[in-house]
Amino acid sequence: MEQEIDKEIKELVIARLKTLPDDKEVSIGSDGEFTKEQLIDHVKKNDSIGQKMVDVEMNFLRALKEGALFEQ
Repeated sequence: MEQEIDKEIKELVIARLKTLPDDKEVSIGSDGEFTKEQLIDHVKKNDSIGQKMVDVEMNFLRALKEGALFEQ
């Protein structure tokens, strides 16, 4: 079951990454700047960069769900 959830989370992150503009890069701290295709490859490989992207996206979605990104 956990592997299925992990797979679904990775698919969600990849789908969100695909919405990024082709001509922009994302900076991942001291790891450098990456195109969306590079980030998608890292997420698929489940390496340290890919895991960071999964963590960032999941934290963003949790904050969105909790309303932390909206002024009240």
